Amino acid sequence: MTKVNRKIHVIGINSYKFEDLSFKLQNLFLETENIVVPNSYFEEIKSWSENGLLKKKSFFSSKSNNELVNWLRSQKTDVILISRGDPLWFGIGRILLENFSEDELSFYPSNTCIQLAFSKLKIPWQDAVNVSIHGRDSTKLVEALKARPSSLSVITDSNNKSLEIIKKNLSELNLIDFYDFWLCEEIGFEKENIRKLNLKESLPSYISSLNIVILTKTKKNYSNNSLPLFGISDHIFKTFDDRPNLLTKREVRIQILADLELPKNGVIWDIGAGCGSIGLEALKLRPNLDLFCIDKRVGSKALILENSKRLGVQPKFIFEEDINKTLNTRNLSSFEKPNRLVIGGCDKKTKLQIINTLAQGMRIGDIIVIPIIDIQIIKELKEELEDKNFKTNLNLIQTYKSLSIAEGMRLDPNNPIFLLKGKK
Repeated sequence: MTKVNRKIHVIGINSYKFEDLSFKLQNLFLETENIVVPNSYFEEIKSWSENGLLKKKSFFSSKSNNELVNWLRSQKTDVILISRGDPLWFGIGRILLENFSEDELSFYPSNTCIQLAFSKLKIPWQDAVNVSIHGRDSTKLVEALKARPSSLSVITDSNNKSLEIIKKNLSELNLIDFYDFWLCEEIGFEKENIRKLNLKESLPSYISSLNIVILTKTKKNYSNNSLPLFGISDHIFKTFDDRPNLLTKREVRIQILADLELPKNGVIWDIGAGCGSIGLEALKLRPNLDLFCIDKRVGSKALILENSKRLGVQPKFIFEEDINKTLNTRNLSSFEKPNRLVIGGCDKKTKLQIINTLAQGMRIGDIIVIPIIDIQIIKELKEELEDKNFKTNLNLIQTYKSLSIAEGMRLDPNNPIFLLKGKK
């Protein structure tokens, strides 16, 4: 293979000022004739050649497409390609590496726009999730938002209404109040502008095409006075940062609460309670109920207590322990027997033991609801309930949410859940 002598020097910038380049890169610019510049800031960089340079410059306006690749291939002498930030971070670097050998390319990165934005906001960014929807749909953004990271950066695209899509995705996922929305325009440049937007209002009439978005988890004091009577949004509940899905989704939770046929008075046990979403919303609906929450995960009690404050309710007991320990070592006769029982989170053997231990003390009209994701265990659980004189029925809950994308809208499925209900 013939060795290519000419080089493509890819220089990342954070400023339109020539003097902000290092002396090494200033000299490289002075010595190189062919200069490639993105068309969005072509005139700013071209003005660098108006200061009496000895060597004549030939500028190429780039749209980062096949025309650029073909032009670069046609050049016999060294080329400088101007980029923003770090060319190898959601930049032109990937395209260049796919079309040219590593020997032909030299990279000179600057700070990324994301790094600069977090520094301006004075927010640590080592745990930030970074997503680009520049020239892409918002699938990766939706996946990232579902995980609810503490901070998230989004590389936008002025040609596909990125800001409107981000706003819609946040609304569709009930995260409008979960994040602060920072619009960062022309970061590092003279017209830099950073502003926090209220997404319940219209977007500003003028926004620079060179923008990115930073989403940071809002610090909010929750008031139960603003909560709806029924169907509380998922984002209201605090959950583990590394396990954001450790709660029963709103659509499924609504059906479980309906199936429980909550009485005005009585006792409800929420086993495998997670962050407590089912039991606590039941208690909000029926304040006179006594709620027992049981979950084996370390930290679950603190989560449930925090969510109790947010909903303005108070469980009677919270056990941070395996339900098997509760059943095998505690004196159950000292506890109030459940009138309503939710069994989630444990394996088939444990579910069967819970039914066998607790169902016998339940009275006519009492109800057990079991959310199930494994279809293979339904038959045995159903038979166990019927053996204990429960009348059963089974529902499959499959819901979809509309999510905005550049081309319009798509339906995003939630995981299907079987709800097995037994009424004595």
